[in-house]
Amino acid sequence: MSVNRCVSLFSRLQRHISSQAARSPVSTRSGSSVRQHQAAVVVCSRGVSSNSSSPKPPDTSLFVPVSLKAESSADGSVGAELTQPLDKNELLKVVNRFYKRKEMQKLAADHGLDARLFHQAFISFRKQVLEMTSLPADLHIVLSDICCGAGHIDDIYPYFMRHAKQIFPMLDCMDDLRKISDLRVPANWYPEARAIQRKVVFHAGPTNSGKTYHAIQRYLAAKSGVYCGPLKLLAHEIFEKSNSAGVPCDLVTGEERTFVDVDGRASGHVACTIEMCSVTTPYEVAVIDEIQMIRDLSRGWAWTRALLGLCAEEIHVCGEPAAIDFIKELMYTTGEEVEVHTYQRLTPFAILDHALESLDNLRPGDCIVCFSKNDIYSISRQIEARGLECAVIYGSLPPGTKLSQAKKFNDPDDPCKILVATDAIGMGLNLSIKRIIFNTLVKPNVNEKGEKQMETISTSQALQIAGRAGRFSSKFKEGEVTTMHRDDLPVLKEILSHSVDPIETAGLHPTAEQIEMFAYHLPDATLSNLVDIFVSLSQVDGMYFVCNIDDFKFLADMIQHIPLNLRSRYVFCTAPINKKQPFVCTSFLKFARQFSRDEPLTFDWVCRHISWPLPPPKNIKDLVHLEAVHDVLDLYLWLSYRFMDMFPDTAFIRQIQQELDDIIQQGVRNITRLIRATDTNVTDPLQTQQNSRSGHIGSANNSGRTVSNYSTGGRGLRGQRSSGMDSSLASRLVRDGLLTPDLLQQLQKEWSKEQGLMSKEKQHPHIKPKDI
Repeated sequence: MSVNRCVSLFSRLQRHISSQAARSPVSTRSGSSVRQHQAAVVVCSRGVSSNSSSPKPPDTSLFVPVSLKAESSADGSVGAELTQPLDKNELLKVVNRFYKRKEMQKLAADHGLDARLFHQAFISFRKQVLEMTSLPADLHIVLSDICCGAGHIDDIYPYFMRHAKQIFPMLDCMDDLRKISDLRVPANWYPEARAIQRKVVFHAGPTNSGKTYHAIQRYLAAKSGVYCGPLKLLAHEIFEKSNSAGVPCDLVTGEERTFVDVDGRASGHVACTIEMCSVTTPYEVAVIDEIQMIRDLSRGWAWTRALLGLCAEEIHVCGEPAAIDFIKELMYTTGEEVEVHTYQRLTPFAILDHALESLDNLRPGDCIVCFSKNDIYSISRQIEARGLECAVIYGSLPPGTKLSQAKKFNDPDDPCKILVATDAIGMGLNLSIKRIIFNTLVKPNVNEKGEKQMETISTSQALQIAGRAGRFSSKFKEGEVTTMHRDDLPVLKEILSHSVDPIETAGLHPTAEQIEMFAYHLPDATLSNLVDIFVSLSQVDGMYFVCNIDDFKFLADMIQHIPLNLRSRYVFCTAPINKKQPFVCTSFLKFARQFSRDEPLTFDWVCRHISWPLPPPKNIKDLVHLEAVHDVLDLYLWLSYRFMDMFPDTAFIRQIQQELDDIIQQGVRNITRLIRATDTNVTDPLQTQQNSRSGHIGSANNSGRTVSNYSTGGRGLRGQRSSGMDSSLASRLVRDGLLTPDLLQQLQKEWSKEQGLMSKEKQHPHIKPKDI
């Protein structure tokens, strides 16, 4: 090799080493420096008190390695020219020896590589070392020295860490990520609110105690105000009440903006759903309704944001007395005192000593509360089979349909005197109910881990529902509460005898800005992965918790393959959709794909997608689909206020949504006919056999088949048996998740086949079963 060539090689090598040294976590000069660092780590660790607080370790299972291409080094074959080509077999032995070094594992752990990450990083590093046609010159020389016995095995560490930080970029910015996800002082997120001294008034009392009424009176008397409610129906009610009282008020929900000023100028008052309240607009008075929902596992963050962030001279919160102490404690962190006004229930309600037991015992003003639509369908069918009319209200109905059904039930001139509803009646509707009847006391709930499970309703939930019996403004001044089944009644009495558990924590949720800062440091991570890492690293004090983000992640994973910028992706994933509806999820996906192409979602495009116009429903399946289509139109309207240029036809969409609401209302009015027309794919042979023995048909259609597939939840606790309305074992197994509908259908086919064989055997006793 010529002198000039050697000088050139050494010059290139020197420049390369100098540039890499600055990025290496530990000096690359020799193994001794690594061992000195190890000693320093040990000394430092001994000097740290065991009582010192340290941030929680991250959940490294969330760290997804970045894929690196095994490309040749820019140095070409400099390393090989300066030393010699490397023997792959010897190289494999060297790197495997490095992996087994306990000292290296400990040193890597000190730099954020726990056992899981260390193993993943090593596998990637080994693959790179063995598969690259030419290694970086400095790494090649170090490996060559070790293979020749002239270097120490520990000298690999800086190069291993350099590779580890390439595939796990979060290791290099963990301190920054921890600062971004520090949620311990959320009050500081709202400087405008902290700049004023707010007066906080808590209106505490049970359902129908007038607490919200008193807060609204102050709201109407103010020069400007904002009402924040949990439901669109409540926001609509205050919107109408305010304008009727001569106080101009606008309406803001996720899907709707209504300005009373003809020129579109904002009024001094606004009624909104709580997620939509502005924390930068100044008001004289703000009302936050149902403050106890601050602990809701999914939506609690919205109440926390409103309480800490609203810029109002007076904050009036309404809710259960169980939240008083916590709200006082929360406001102590902002330096604001809480004035408490307590109210007693205006009309009493009594727990009866007898259960309903039979639908024959229904009276005008009764409301049967179920926790599933299937039970609604079953019971409403049985009620109308007795010649009675009933109204139906459940959560997935459009607001217009709910109001229409409520009006029908409340109208003294309407023959409809019975209401069948889910706990959707707990808030947002004024109903003239005399007696609340719990069809069951078990309700599906989502726990802190996002898992669905069946649980007995809480005291708070029971009181919220039972409190709808008897209303000060209705003809029923005293309410009554009971259960459908005798065995449930003592359980209900026990539930209602307890005091409501005190509120102890408030929900928080990562903001778009926080996720954007995370993405700056981790540009290769998916949105779902970013949120997971955020929650894993987040620090909250004992007063707060991070809300469940499973729905957000579900949508993020669904559209991950669609090219969207981070802010648009985040907004799409905060859309309030029902992920249980396949048609809604499919529409969400198509909306995101069309948006990513920068193609506006026009009225014609939407009509083609939903097959508009839609015919009236012929059965329950059609009705459920129409409800899903209504949700899709809601999704369009929700997105239109975030991306106005891409969702331009809101007026046309709102028009057909109103037409669809009318179609759904007509369907709900004829719900019994729809149930009768529905093909009952799941017929319970056990129920049929039992009914034929007892002579009790219960709910049968014209062909004599039981529509037990619509009844899935009419049981109480401790496995007690329900009445004839829902004594189907198969239905209960499906409801509890122990049997799938497909498996049930297969079992029914086998049952029918066996019944047929037994029948033939009786008719032809001389023929063996195997011959049939």
